[in-house]
Amino acid sequence: MPVIPADSLPTAWNFTSTFDLDPIERVRLIKQGAPAAVPGVMARRMGMSKERLYATLGLPRATIERKASHAQLLSPDESARVLGISRLIGQVQRMVEASGQAEGFDAAGWVARWLERPLPALDGLAPATLMDTSEGQQLVANLLSRAQTGAYA
Repeated sequence: MPVIPADSLPTAWNFTSTFDLDPIERVRLIKQGAPAAVPGVMARRMGMSKERLYATLGLPRATIERKASHAQLLSPDESARVLGISRLIGQVQRMVEASGQAEGFDAAGWVARWLERPLPALDGLAPATLMDTSEGQQLVANLLSRAQTGAYA
């Protein structure tokens, strides 16, 4: 298994790539498993600690670190959670690109900060508290889509 450089994601796990994948390809990617180093790279790109990202996604730190140190793949469940946040970042990047204001925008950093803010549309919950389940991730992604169209409430 190839070693993942500390600052780059494998092409298949790049934020916009995961957002752009069709559903069948996403399922294949989840079943194949993400390299266990991907969450650590994502955390660095987001400007947050690995521990915070693991907690947000409900991933067991010791298990992920052990798998990463042995260049193993994440389980399908772990991979699905990682894919969910990767897609969310890709979604934000595509939204900003569509606005014509993408130059210099850091989607990963923006998402990391936004996830921590309590939102009225989520009954006062911070989106981060929902990112450990697929339903929660879908709810958060839908909220962003509604915000883009102006139907935020």
